[in-house]
Amino acid sequence: MGGIYLALLISVISMCFSVFLFIRVKRSSVGTEKMVKISNIISLGASAYLRRQYKTVSVFFGVVFLVLLLLSFCGVVSNFVPYIFLLGGIFSAIPGYLGMKMATIANVRTAAAAEKSLSRGLKVAFSAGASVGFIVVGVGLFGICGLFLFLNYWYTNVNIIETSKIAQNITSEILTFGMGVSCMALFARVGGGIFTKAADVGADLVGKVEVGIPEDDPRNPAVIADNVGDNVGDVAGMGADLFESYIGGIISSSALAIGAGYGFPGVILPMVLAGVGIIVSIIGALVVRVKEKATQKELLASLTKGTYLSSGLMLISSRFIIKNILPGNMGLFWAVISGLLAGLIIGLSTEYFTSSSYQPVKSLSRLSQTGAGTFVIGGLSVGMISTVIPVVTVSMAVLISFLSSGGNIATVDGFQRGLYGIAIAAVGMLSTLGVTLATDAYGPIADNAGGIAEMSGMPPEVRVNTDLLDSLGNTTAATGKGYAVGSAALTTLALVATYLYRAKDVAGAGASFDLTLINPAVLIGLFVGAMIPYLFGSYTMDAVGKSAMSVVNEVRRQFKNIPGLMEGTAEPDYSACVDICASSSLRLMLPPAAIGVGVPIITGIWLGVPGVLGLMVGATVSGFVLAIMMANAGGAWDNAKKYIESGAFGGKGSDAHKAAVVGDTVGDPFKDTSGPSINILIKLIAMVSIVFVGVAVSLHFV
Repeated sequence: MGGIYLALLISVISMCFSVFLFIRVKRSSVGTEKMVKISNIISLGASAYLRRQYKTVSVFFGVVFLVLLLLSFCGVVSNFVPYIFLLGGIFSAIPGYLGMKMATIANVRTAAAAEKSLSRGLKVAFSAGASVGFIVVGVGLFGICGLFLFLNYWYTNVNIIETSKIAQNITSEILTFGMGVSCMALFARVGGGIFTKAADVGADLVGKVEVGIPEDDPRNPAVIADNVGDNVGDVAGMGADLFESYIGGIISSSALAIGAGYGFPGVILPMVLAGVGIIVSIIGALVVRVKEKATQKELLASLTKGTYLSSGLMLISSRFIIKNILPGNMGLFWAVISGLLAGLIIGLSTEYFTSSSYQPVKSLSRLSQTGAGTFVIGGLSVGMISTVIPVVTVSMAVLISFLSSGGNIATVDGFQRGLYGIAIAAVGMLSTLGVTLATDAYGPIADNAGGIAEMSGMPPEVRVNTDLLDSLGNTTAATGKGYAVGSAALTTLALVATYLYRAKDVAGAGASFDLTLINPAVLIGLFVGAMIPYLFGSYTMDAVGKSAMSVVNEVRRQFKNIPGLMEGTAEPDYSACVDICASSSLRLMLPPAAIGVGVPIITGIWLGVPGVLGLMVGATVSGFVLAIMMANAGGAWDNAKKYIESGAFGGKGSDAHKAAVVGDTVGDPFKDTSGPSINILIKLIAMVSIVFVGVAVSLHFV
């Protein structure tokens, strides 16, 4: 048990390091009184939205809690399950809210630092992003370790059960913690994504395209809503998203350890790996240094240096961890290596297809000269071809981790060991999430800093610096999404195995299921699963479109009806657009969330265990490819627009720029709403399937 106490201690160190970074950022200069006033308005809007979101989500959690409570009374699930589900939702909300507060404190300080130099702006923004990253991993690991220790104490000293069943009970109940985390993450990502992209699209279509004013011009009524959206969607939503990926990887591998025959040491191993990953991530974050007047390419190199150093240290550390916790199973070391390398390769691939430093985005920018149509077509092409490397990479990681861990499809034990290796690869990929998330979270902070610089009338060179940071942030954010989606594929494959293991356990000794492809239930499940990410994507894209239409109409109304608004002699009604985005996002986020929770339960009742298994596999394969395509296409469109704004092909105000703005409005919900939400969806489907496995076993019609 010493390993889990070590992991718990490291989780506390991570949270303390986050507080240290927070204090360092808060001591930075806040700039002028006008800058502070704008920042406070953004902060109040973001806090008000999250409070409304949590109130709405609490109704959903209350309903699911009652359902789980009823199932616990019927003996279908453990008595702890309903409460652990609620705990997962609460723990998911904490880092999202704290991340939003950190971002709204840092945005004005980043703007003030960017007035001095590009590198100083990056230093403040990265420190804030790192604070978000380490609170996410710290709270996540603390929650898992604390819950494990409580349940272990309960079954050892209070409600004493056979020693051989303690680990099995604990890991199956902790999976419900993952379900609560996934539900909260889906609401945060979808609701925040609808808010931020509705405001962004509405502001751009009227401001840039119709009336020809700059981005974040204070005359635009949607500009405050746009900046609020950066915090509730791209920081709070993203934090909850990657928190869910982190939790999912750890608990899925812990659950599989029992079936693989590794017992408590196998359960504890992923927690220790995650803990050591935090330590090496702290080292990686501390070595990120940038010189004055650095170019964008040098800034990107300085950020990736921290990621590479952390990964290298993790490789060295994991060998000693595995040797001490599971001696004689050093094949798991290669599983960790495969996960780490897969994450790095996906990150490099994402960088290549979304950064303006490389040919795909430059070629895409050139297409804007012939109009929005060709620009949109080119972006879709970039997104589609960008799926090849991640798919091949994850496939190789699965194969290497399965075989190196002693995987063998000919025997049950060998198969379980291989699946445990796949889950450990997912832990390896996400082990350095602290520093990876730091490079992701700083982007929205830099974007907000640019808005504050524009609205407060800071010198033009400040906006140039913040735009460079924002463009770099688009690339690193896309990389973070690649990590999340790649780990989602590995984690969900492990959860599929966990589902089958739990189904056999619930059905009793000697139970077997027909899982061949000639079984109609499996085939139907595959087709339904492959369709679900597209249905989900349709709902979320439509939600952004409807919300954006309301914002566009409101912005047009204000420009038409408020005298002197265009001339800058009157102030717009910012609160109207904020309220439209908040109310519409909270209303429209419910149907997509219902898909993730309802479909696996209905499929279980309809088709039983084989159908649910097909559903999980179909959704994983389809969702993985679709999420990568949408995230990378959106990142490419956005950075192509910024490349044009830097002076290429006529620069701001040119026909090429107007075409790029139209393309970017398509890409916004791609990369910040639908795409990143799909990776949560596929894990939520798996988590719900496992929690409600008793229903599929006992109530199915087919």
